Formats: sequence, C-alpha cells, structure tokens
Amino acid sequence: MLNAIKSYKASPFSFLAIAGAVMAFTFSAWNALLNNFAIEAANFNGANIGMLQSLREIPGFLAFTAVFVLLVLKEQTFALISLALLVIGVALTGLFPTVYGLYATTVLMSIGFHYYETINQSLSLQWFSKDEAPEKLGKLMSIKSIASLCAFAIIWFLFTFMATSYQFVYLFVGSIGLLATVWLWLSHPSFQQHTSQHKKLILRKEYTLFYLLTFFSGARRQIFMVFAGFLMVEKFGYGVAEISALYMLNHLLNIFIAPKIGKMIGKIGEQRALSIEYIGLIFVFIGYAIVESATGAAVLYVIDHIFFAMAIAIKTYFQKIARPEDIAATAGVSFTINHIAAVIIPASFGLVWLYDNSLVFYFGAVLAFCSLVLSQFINPHLAKQRLANNPA
Repeated sequence: MLNAIKSYKASPFSFLAIAGAVMAFTFSAWNALLNNFAIEAANFNGANIGMLQSLREIPGFLAFTAVFVLLVLKEQTFALISLALLVIGVALTGLFPTVYGLYATTVLMSIGFHYYETINQSLSLQWFSKDEAPEKLGKLMSIKSIASLCAFAIIWFLFTFMATSYQFVYLFVGSIGLLATVWLWLSHPSFQQHTSQHKKLILRKEYTLFYLLTFFSGARRQIFMVFAGFLMVEKFGYGVAEISALYMLNHLLNIFIAPKIGKMIGKIGEQRALSIEYIGLIFVFIGYAIVESATGAAVLYVIDHIFFAMAIAIKTYFQKIARPEDIAATAGVSFTINHIAAVIIPASFGLVWLYDNSLVFYFGAVLAFCSLVLSQFINPHLAKQRLANNPA
C-alpha cells in the first residue's frame, strides 16, 4: 500500500481532480437524498427546507475567515482538513433523522464544503496559467461529474433493487470519502505556490464587477439548488430513484459538455459566454414558474444544470483582472459575497413557497436579467485593464 502511494505520480492537477471527485461524490449523494430524507424521515415542509438551506449557507457567508486560518495552515493542508469535515458530516447525516439533527449535520458538512470550495478556487487559479485555466477548469468539472454520476448510480441501484436505508447509504458514502481523503493526504506532497498570498482581507475597487456578478450568481444558484429539486419531489412526486436518475443524466451530459464549455470560453470570451448563460436562465426560470408536466420540469432541470457550467467564466474573468497575491484572500471574500443572499433567500422564499411557488422562480428570472446587464461591462473592463497594464 505505502509503496503504491510512493510510486504514484502526483501533480497539482491530480490533487485538485481527486479532491474534487471526493467532494462531488459525497456531496452529490447527500444532495440527491436530501429532499426525500427530509420529507420522509424528518417530516420537513417548505419552511423547514428553506431554513435548513439558509443554515447550510452560513458557513459560506463566513468563508472570508479562511484567510485567517491560512495564518497557521498551508492552503493545501486546509483543503484536506475541510474535505475531511465534509465527508464526516455526510456520514453522520442518516443517524439523526429529526429536524434539529438534520440541521446540525448539515452545518458540519457545510463548514467542510464551503472552506474546501474556497481553497479549491484559490489553488486552481494559482496553479493554472491564464491560458490553460478555462480548459483545465472544464476538465475538473467533468471529473466532478463522473464522481457525481457514480454516487447517483449507487443510490439508484440501492433504492431500486435493494431494501436499503438512508442511514446505511449516508454512512457508506461518507466512509468512502474519508478513506479517499486519507489516501490523498498520503499520496500527494505539498506543492509550491508561485506567489506569496496576502493573509488579510482584500477588497479592491477594480474587483467591483466581479463582486456583483458573484453576488447575483449566489442568489440565483440558491433558487436552483433549493427549490428546483424540491419542486420535483413536492409537486411532481419524484422518488429517490427518479431524482437520482435525473441527476445521473445531468452529470452524464456534463462529463462531455463541461470541457467543451471551458474551451468555448477560451475562444469567445467571458462576456459572450455569460450572456448566453443568463439569457438561457431567464427562460428556464420562467419555465419553472409555469410548468405543469413532470417531464417538462425534468427537461428544464437538465438545461438549467448545463447553463450553470458556464459560470467558469466568472472565475477566469477574475483571474484576468486579479493581482496574483490577492487570489487566496479574494477567494474567501467572493464566497462570502456569493452567500450574502444565500443566507436570506432559502428561509424567506420558503415562506413565499407556501403561498405561491411560481413567485420564487419569477424572482430567479429577475436575478438572471440583472446578471445579464452586469455581464455587458466585462469586455470594457478587460480593455481598460489591458490599457492600464500596457500604457504604451
């Protein structure tokens, strides 16, 4: 075992790929089971699921504190610790099938998830050059989709052909994730960073457009993550096997589409890619509001998932405008900005959901339109940045 670990050819890309696969595998399993587990085992209603999702996003709102943890830990070490917290939280979920039990395990899982995602974004933008970043980020997204597909396939098989329980599946998936995290720690050395990172909070005027795009992305993403899946279960009666099959289809498509989207962003630029995404999402959210067919809702869900892959462009836009030493600190700040609305929207819109669920999705269309307007300033900003860097 140790000889196999020592002979393994490790690289920064392989570290991010394996860590991303572990995150995607465990979180996807948690998310695929969540709505059914919450309704069937913990007796959740719309207000409860909204509150749970708001609690889940509080660690994301506090992601800026990652910069203070980096005073005592290297980013790579912090990523591994965060990954361990995530998989342990997933493993424990099924053991506490109550409202407050699910709240508690969700917060534990979320602390690991959001700190990991913060550091993952920082490391990927530091380890990849500006030219290769779009394509490599697309490949990493494809690898995550493969891991998610494996998780959904396991869940679909267990709930379709075997008399299994939520407790067993959560514990099984979390245990696999923990073993993989330990192997990742043993098999990869500490990689050098090219630029020393700031260990303080960074807010710069020239990053304002990035902050705004991040804010609206976070708000919009919550409506998709929280309420689109809940719509499938509550309104159209999707079971665990059907939800898992839908997720499998999403990620099967993403395996092939995400790398192509990464290449496309490199060719057409961030502004055009994000414009395509936001125009598409306006129509998708309106579709959610008026759909009356379970099949139609599933089609919207798949299209929605594909469009979100284009969010790579926000990261590559930031990489182009960022000072190299700002990346780690700004990654934490951007995650906090991403989650300002995310802390508020699930709980408040959970109450709106009880009155009229279509209003939730109409608001999502408004958010997508705001993002579309903001995205039109990307090219002028990049041109201004290039002129400032090359005044001659």
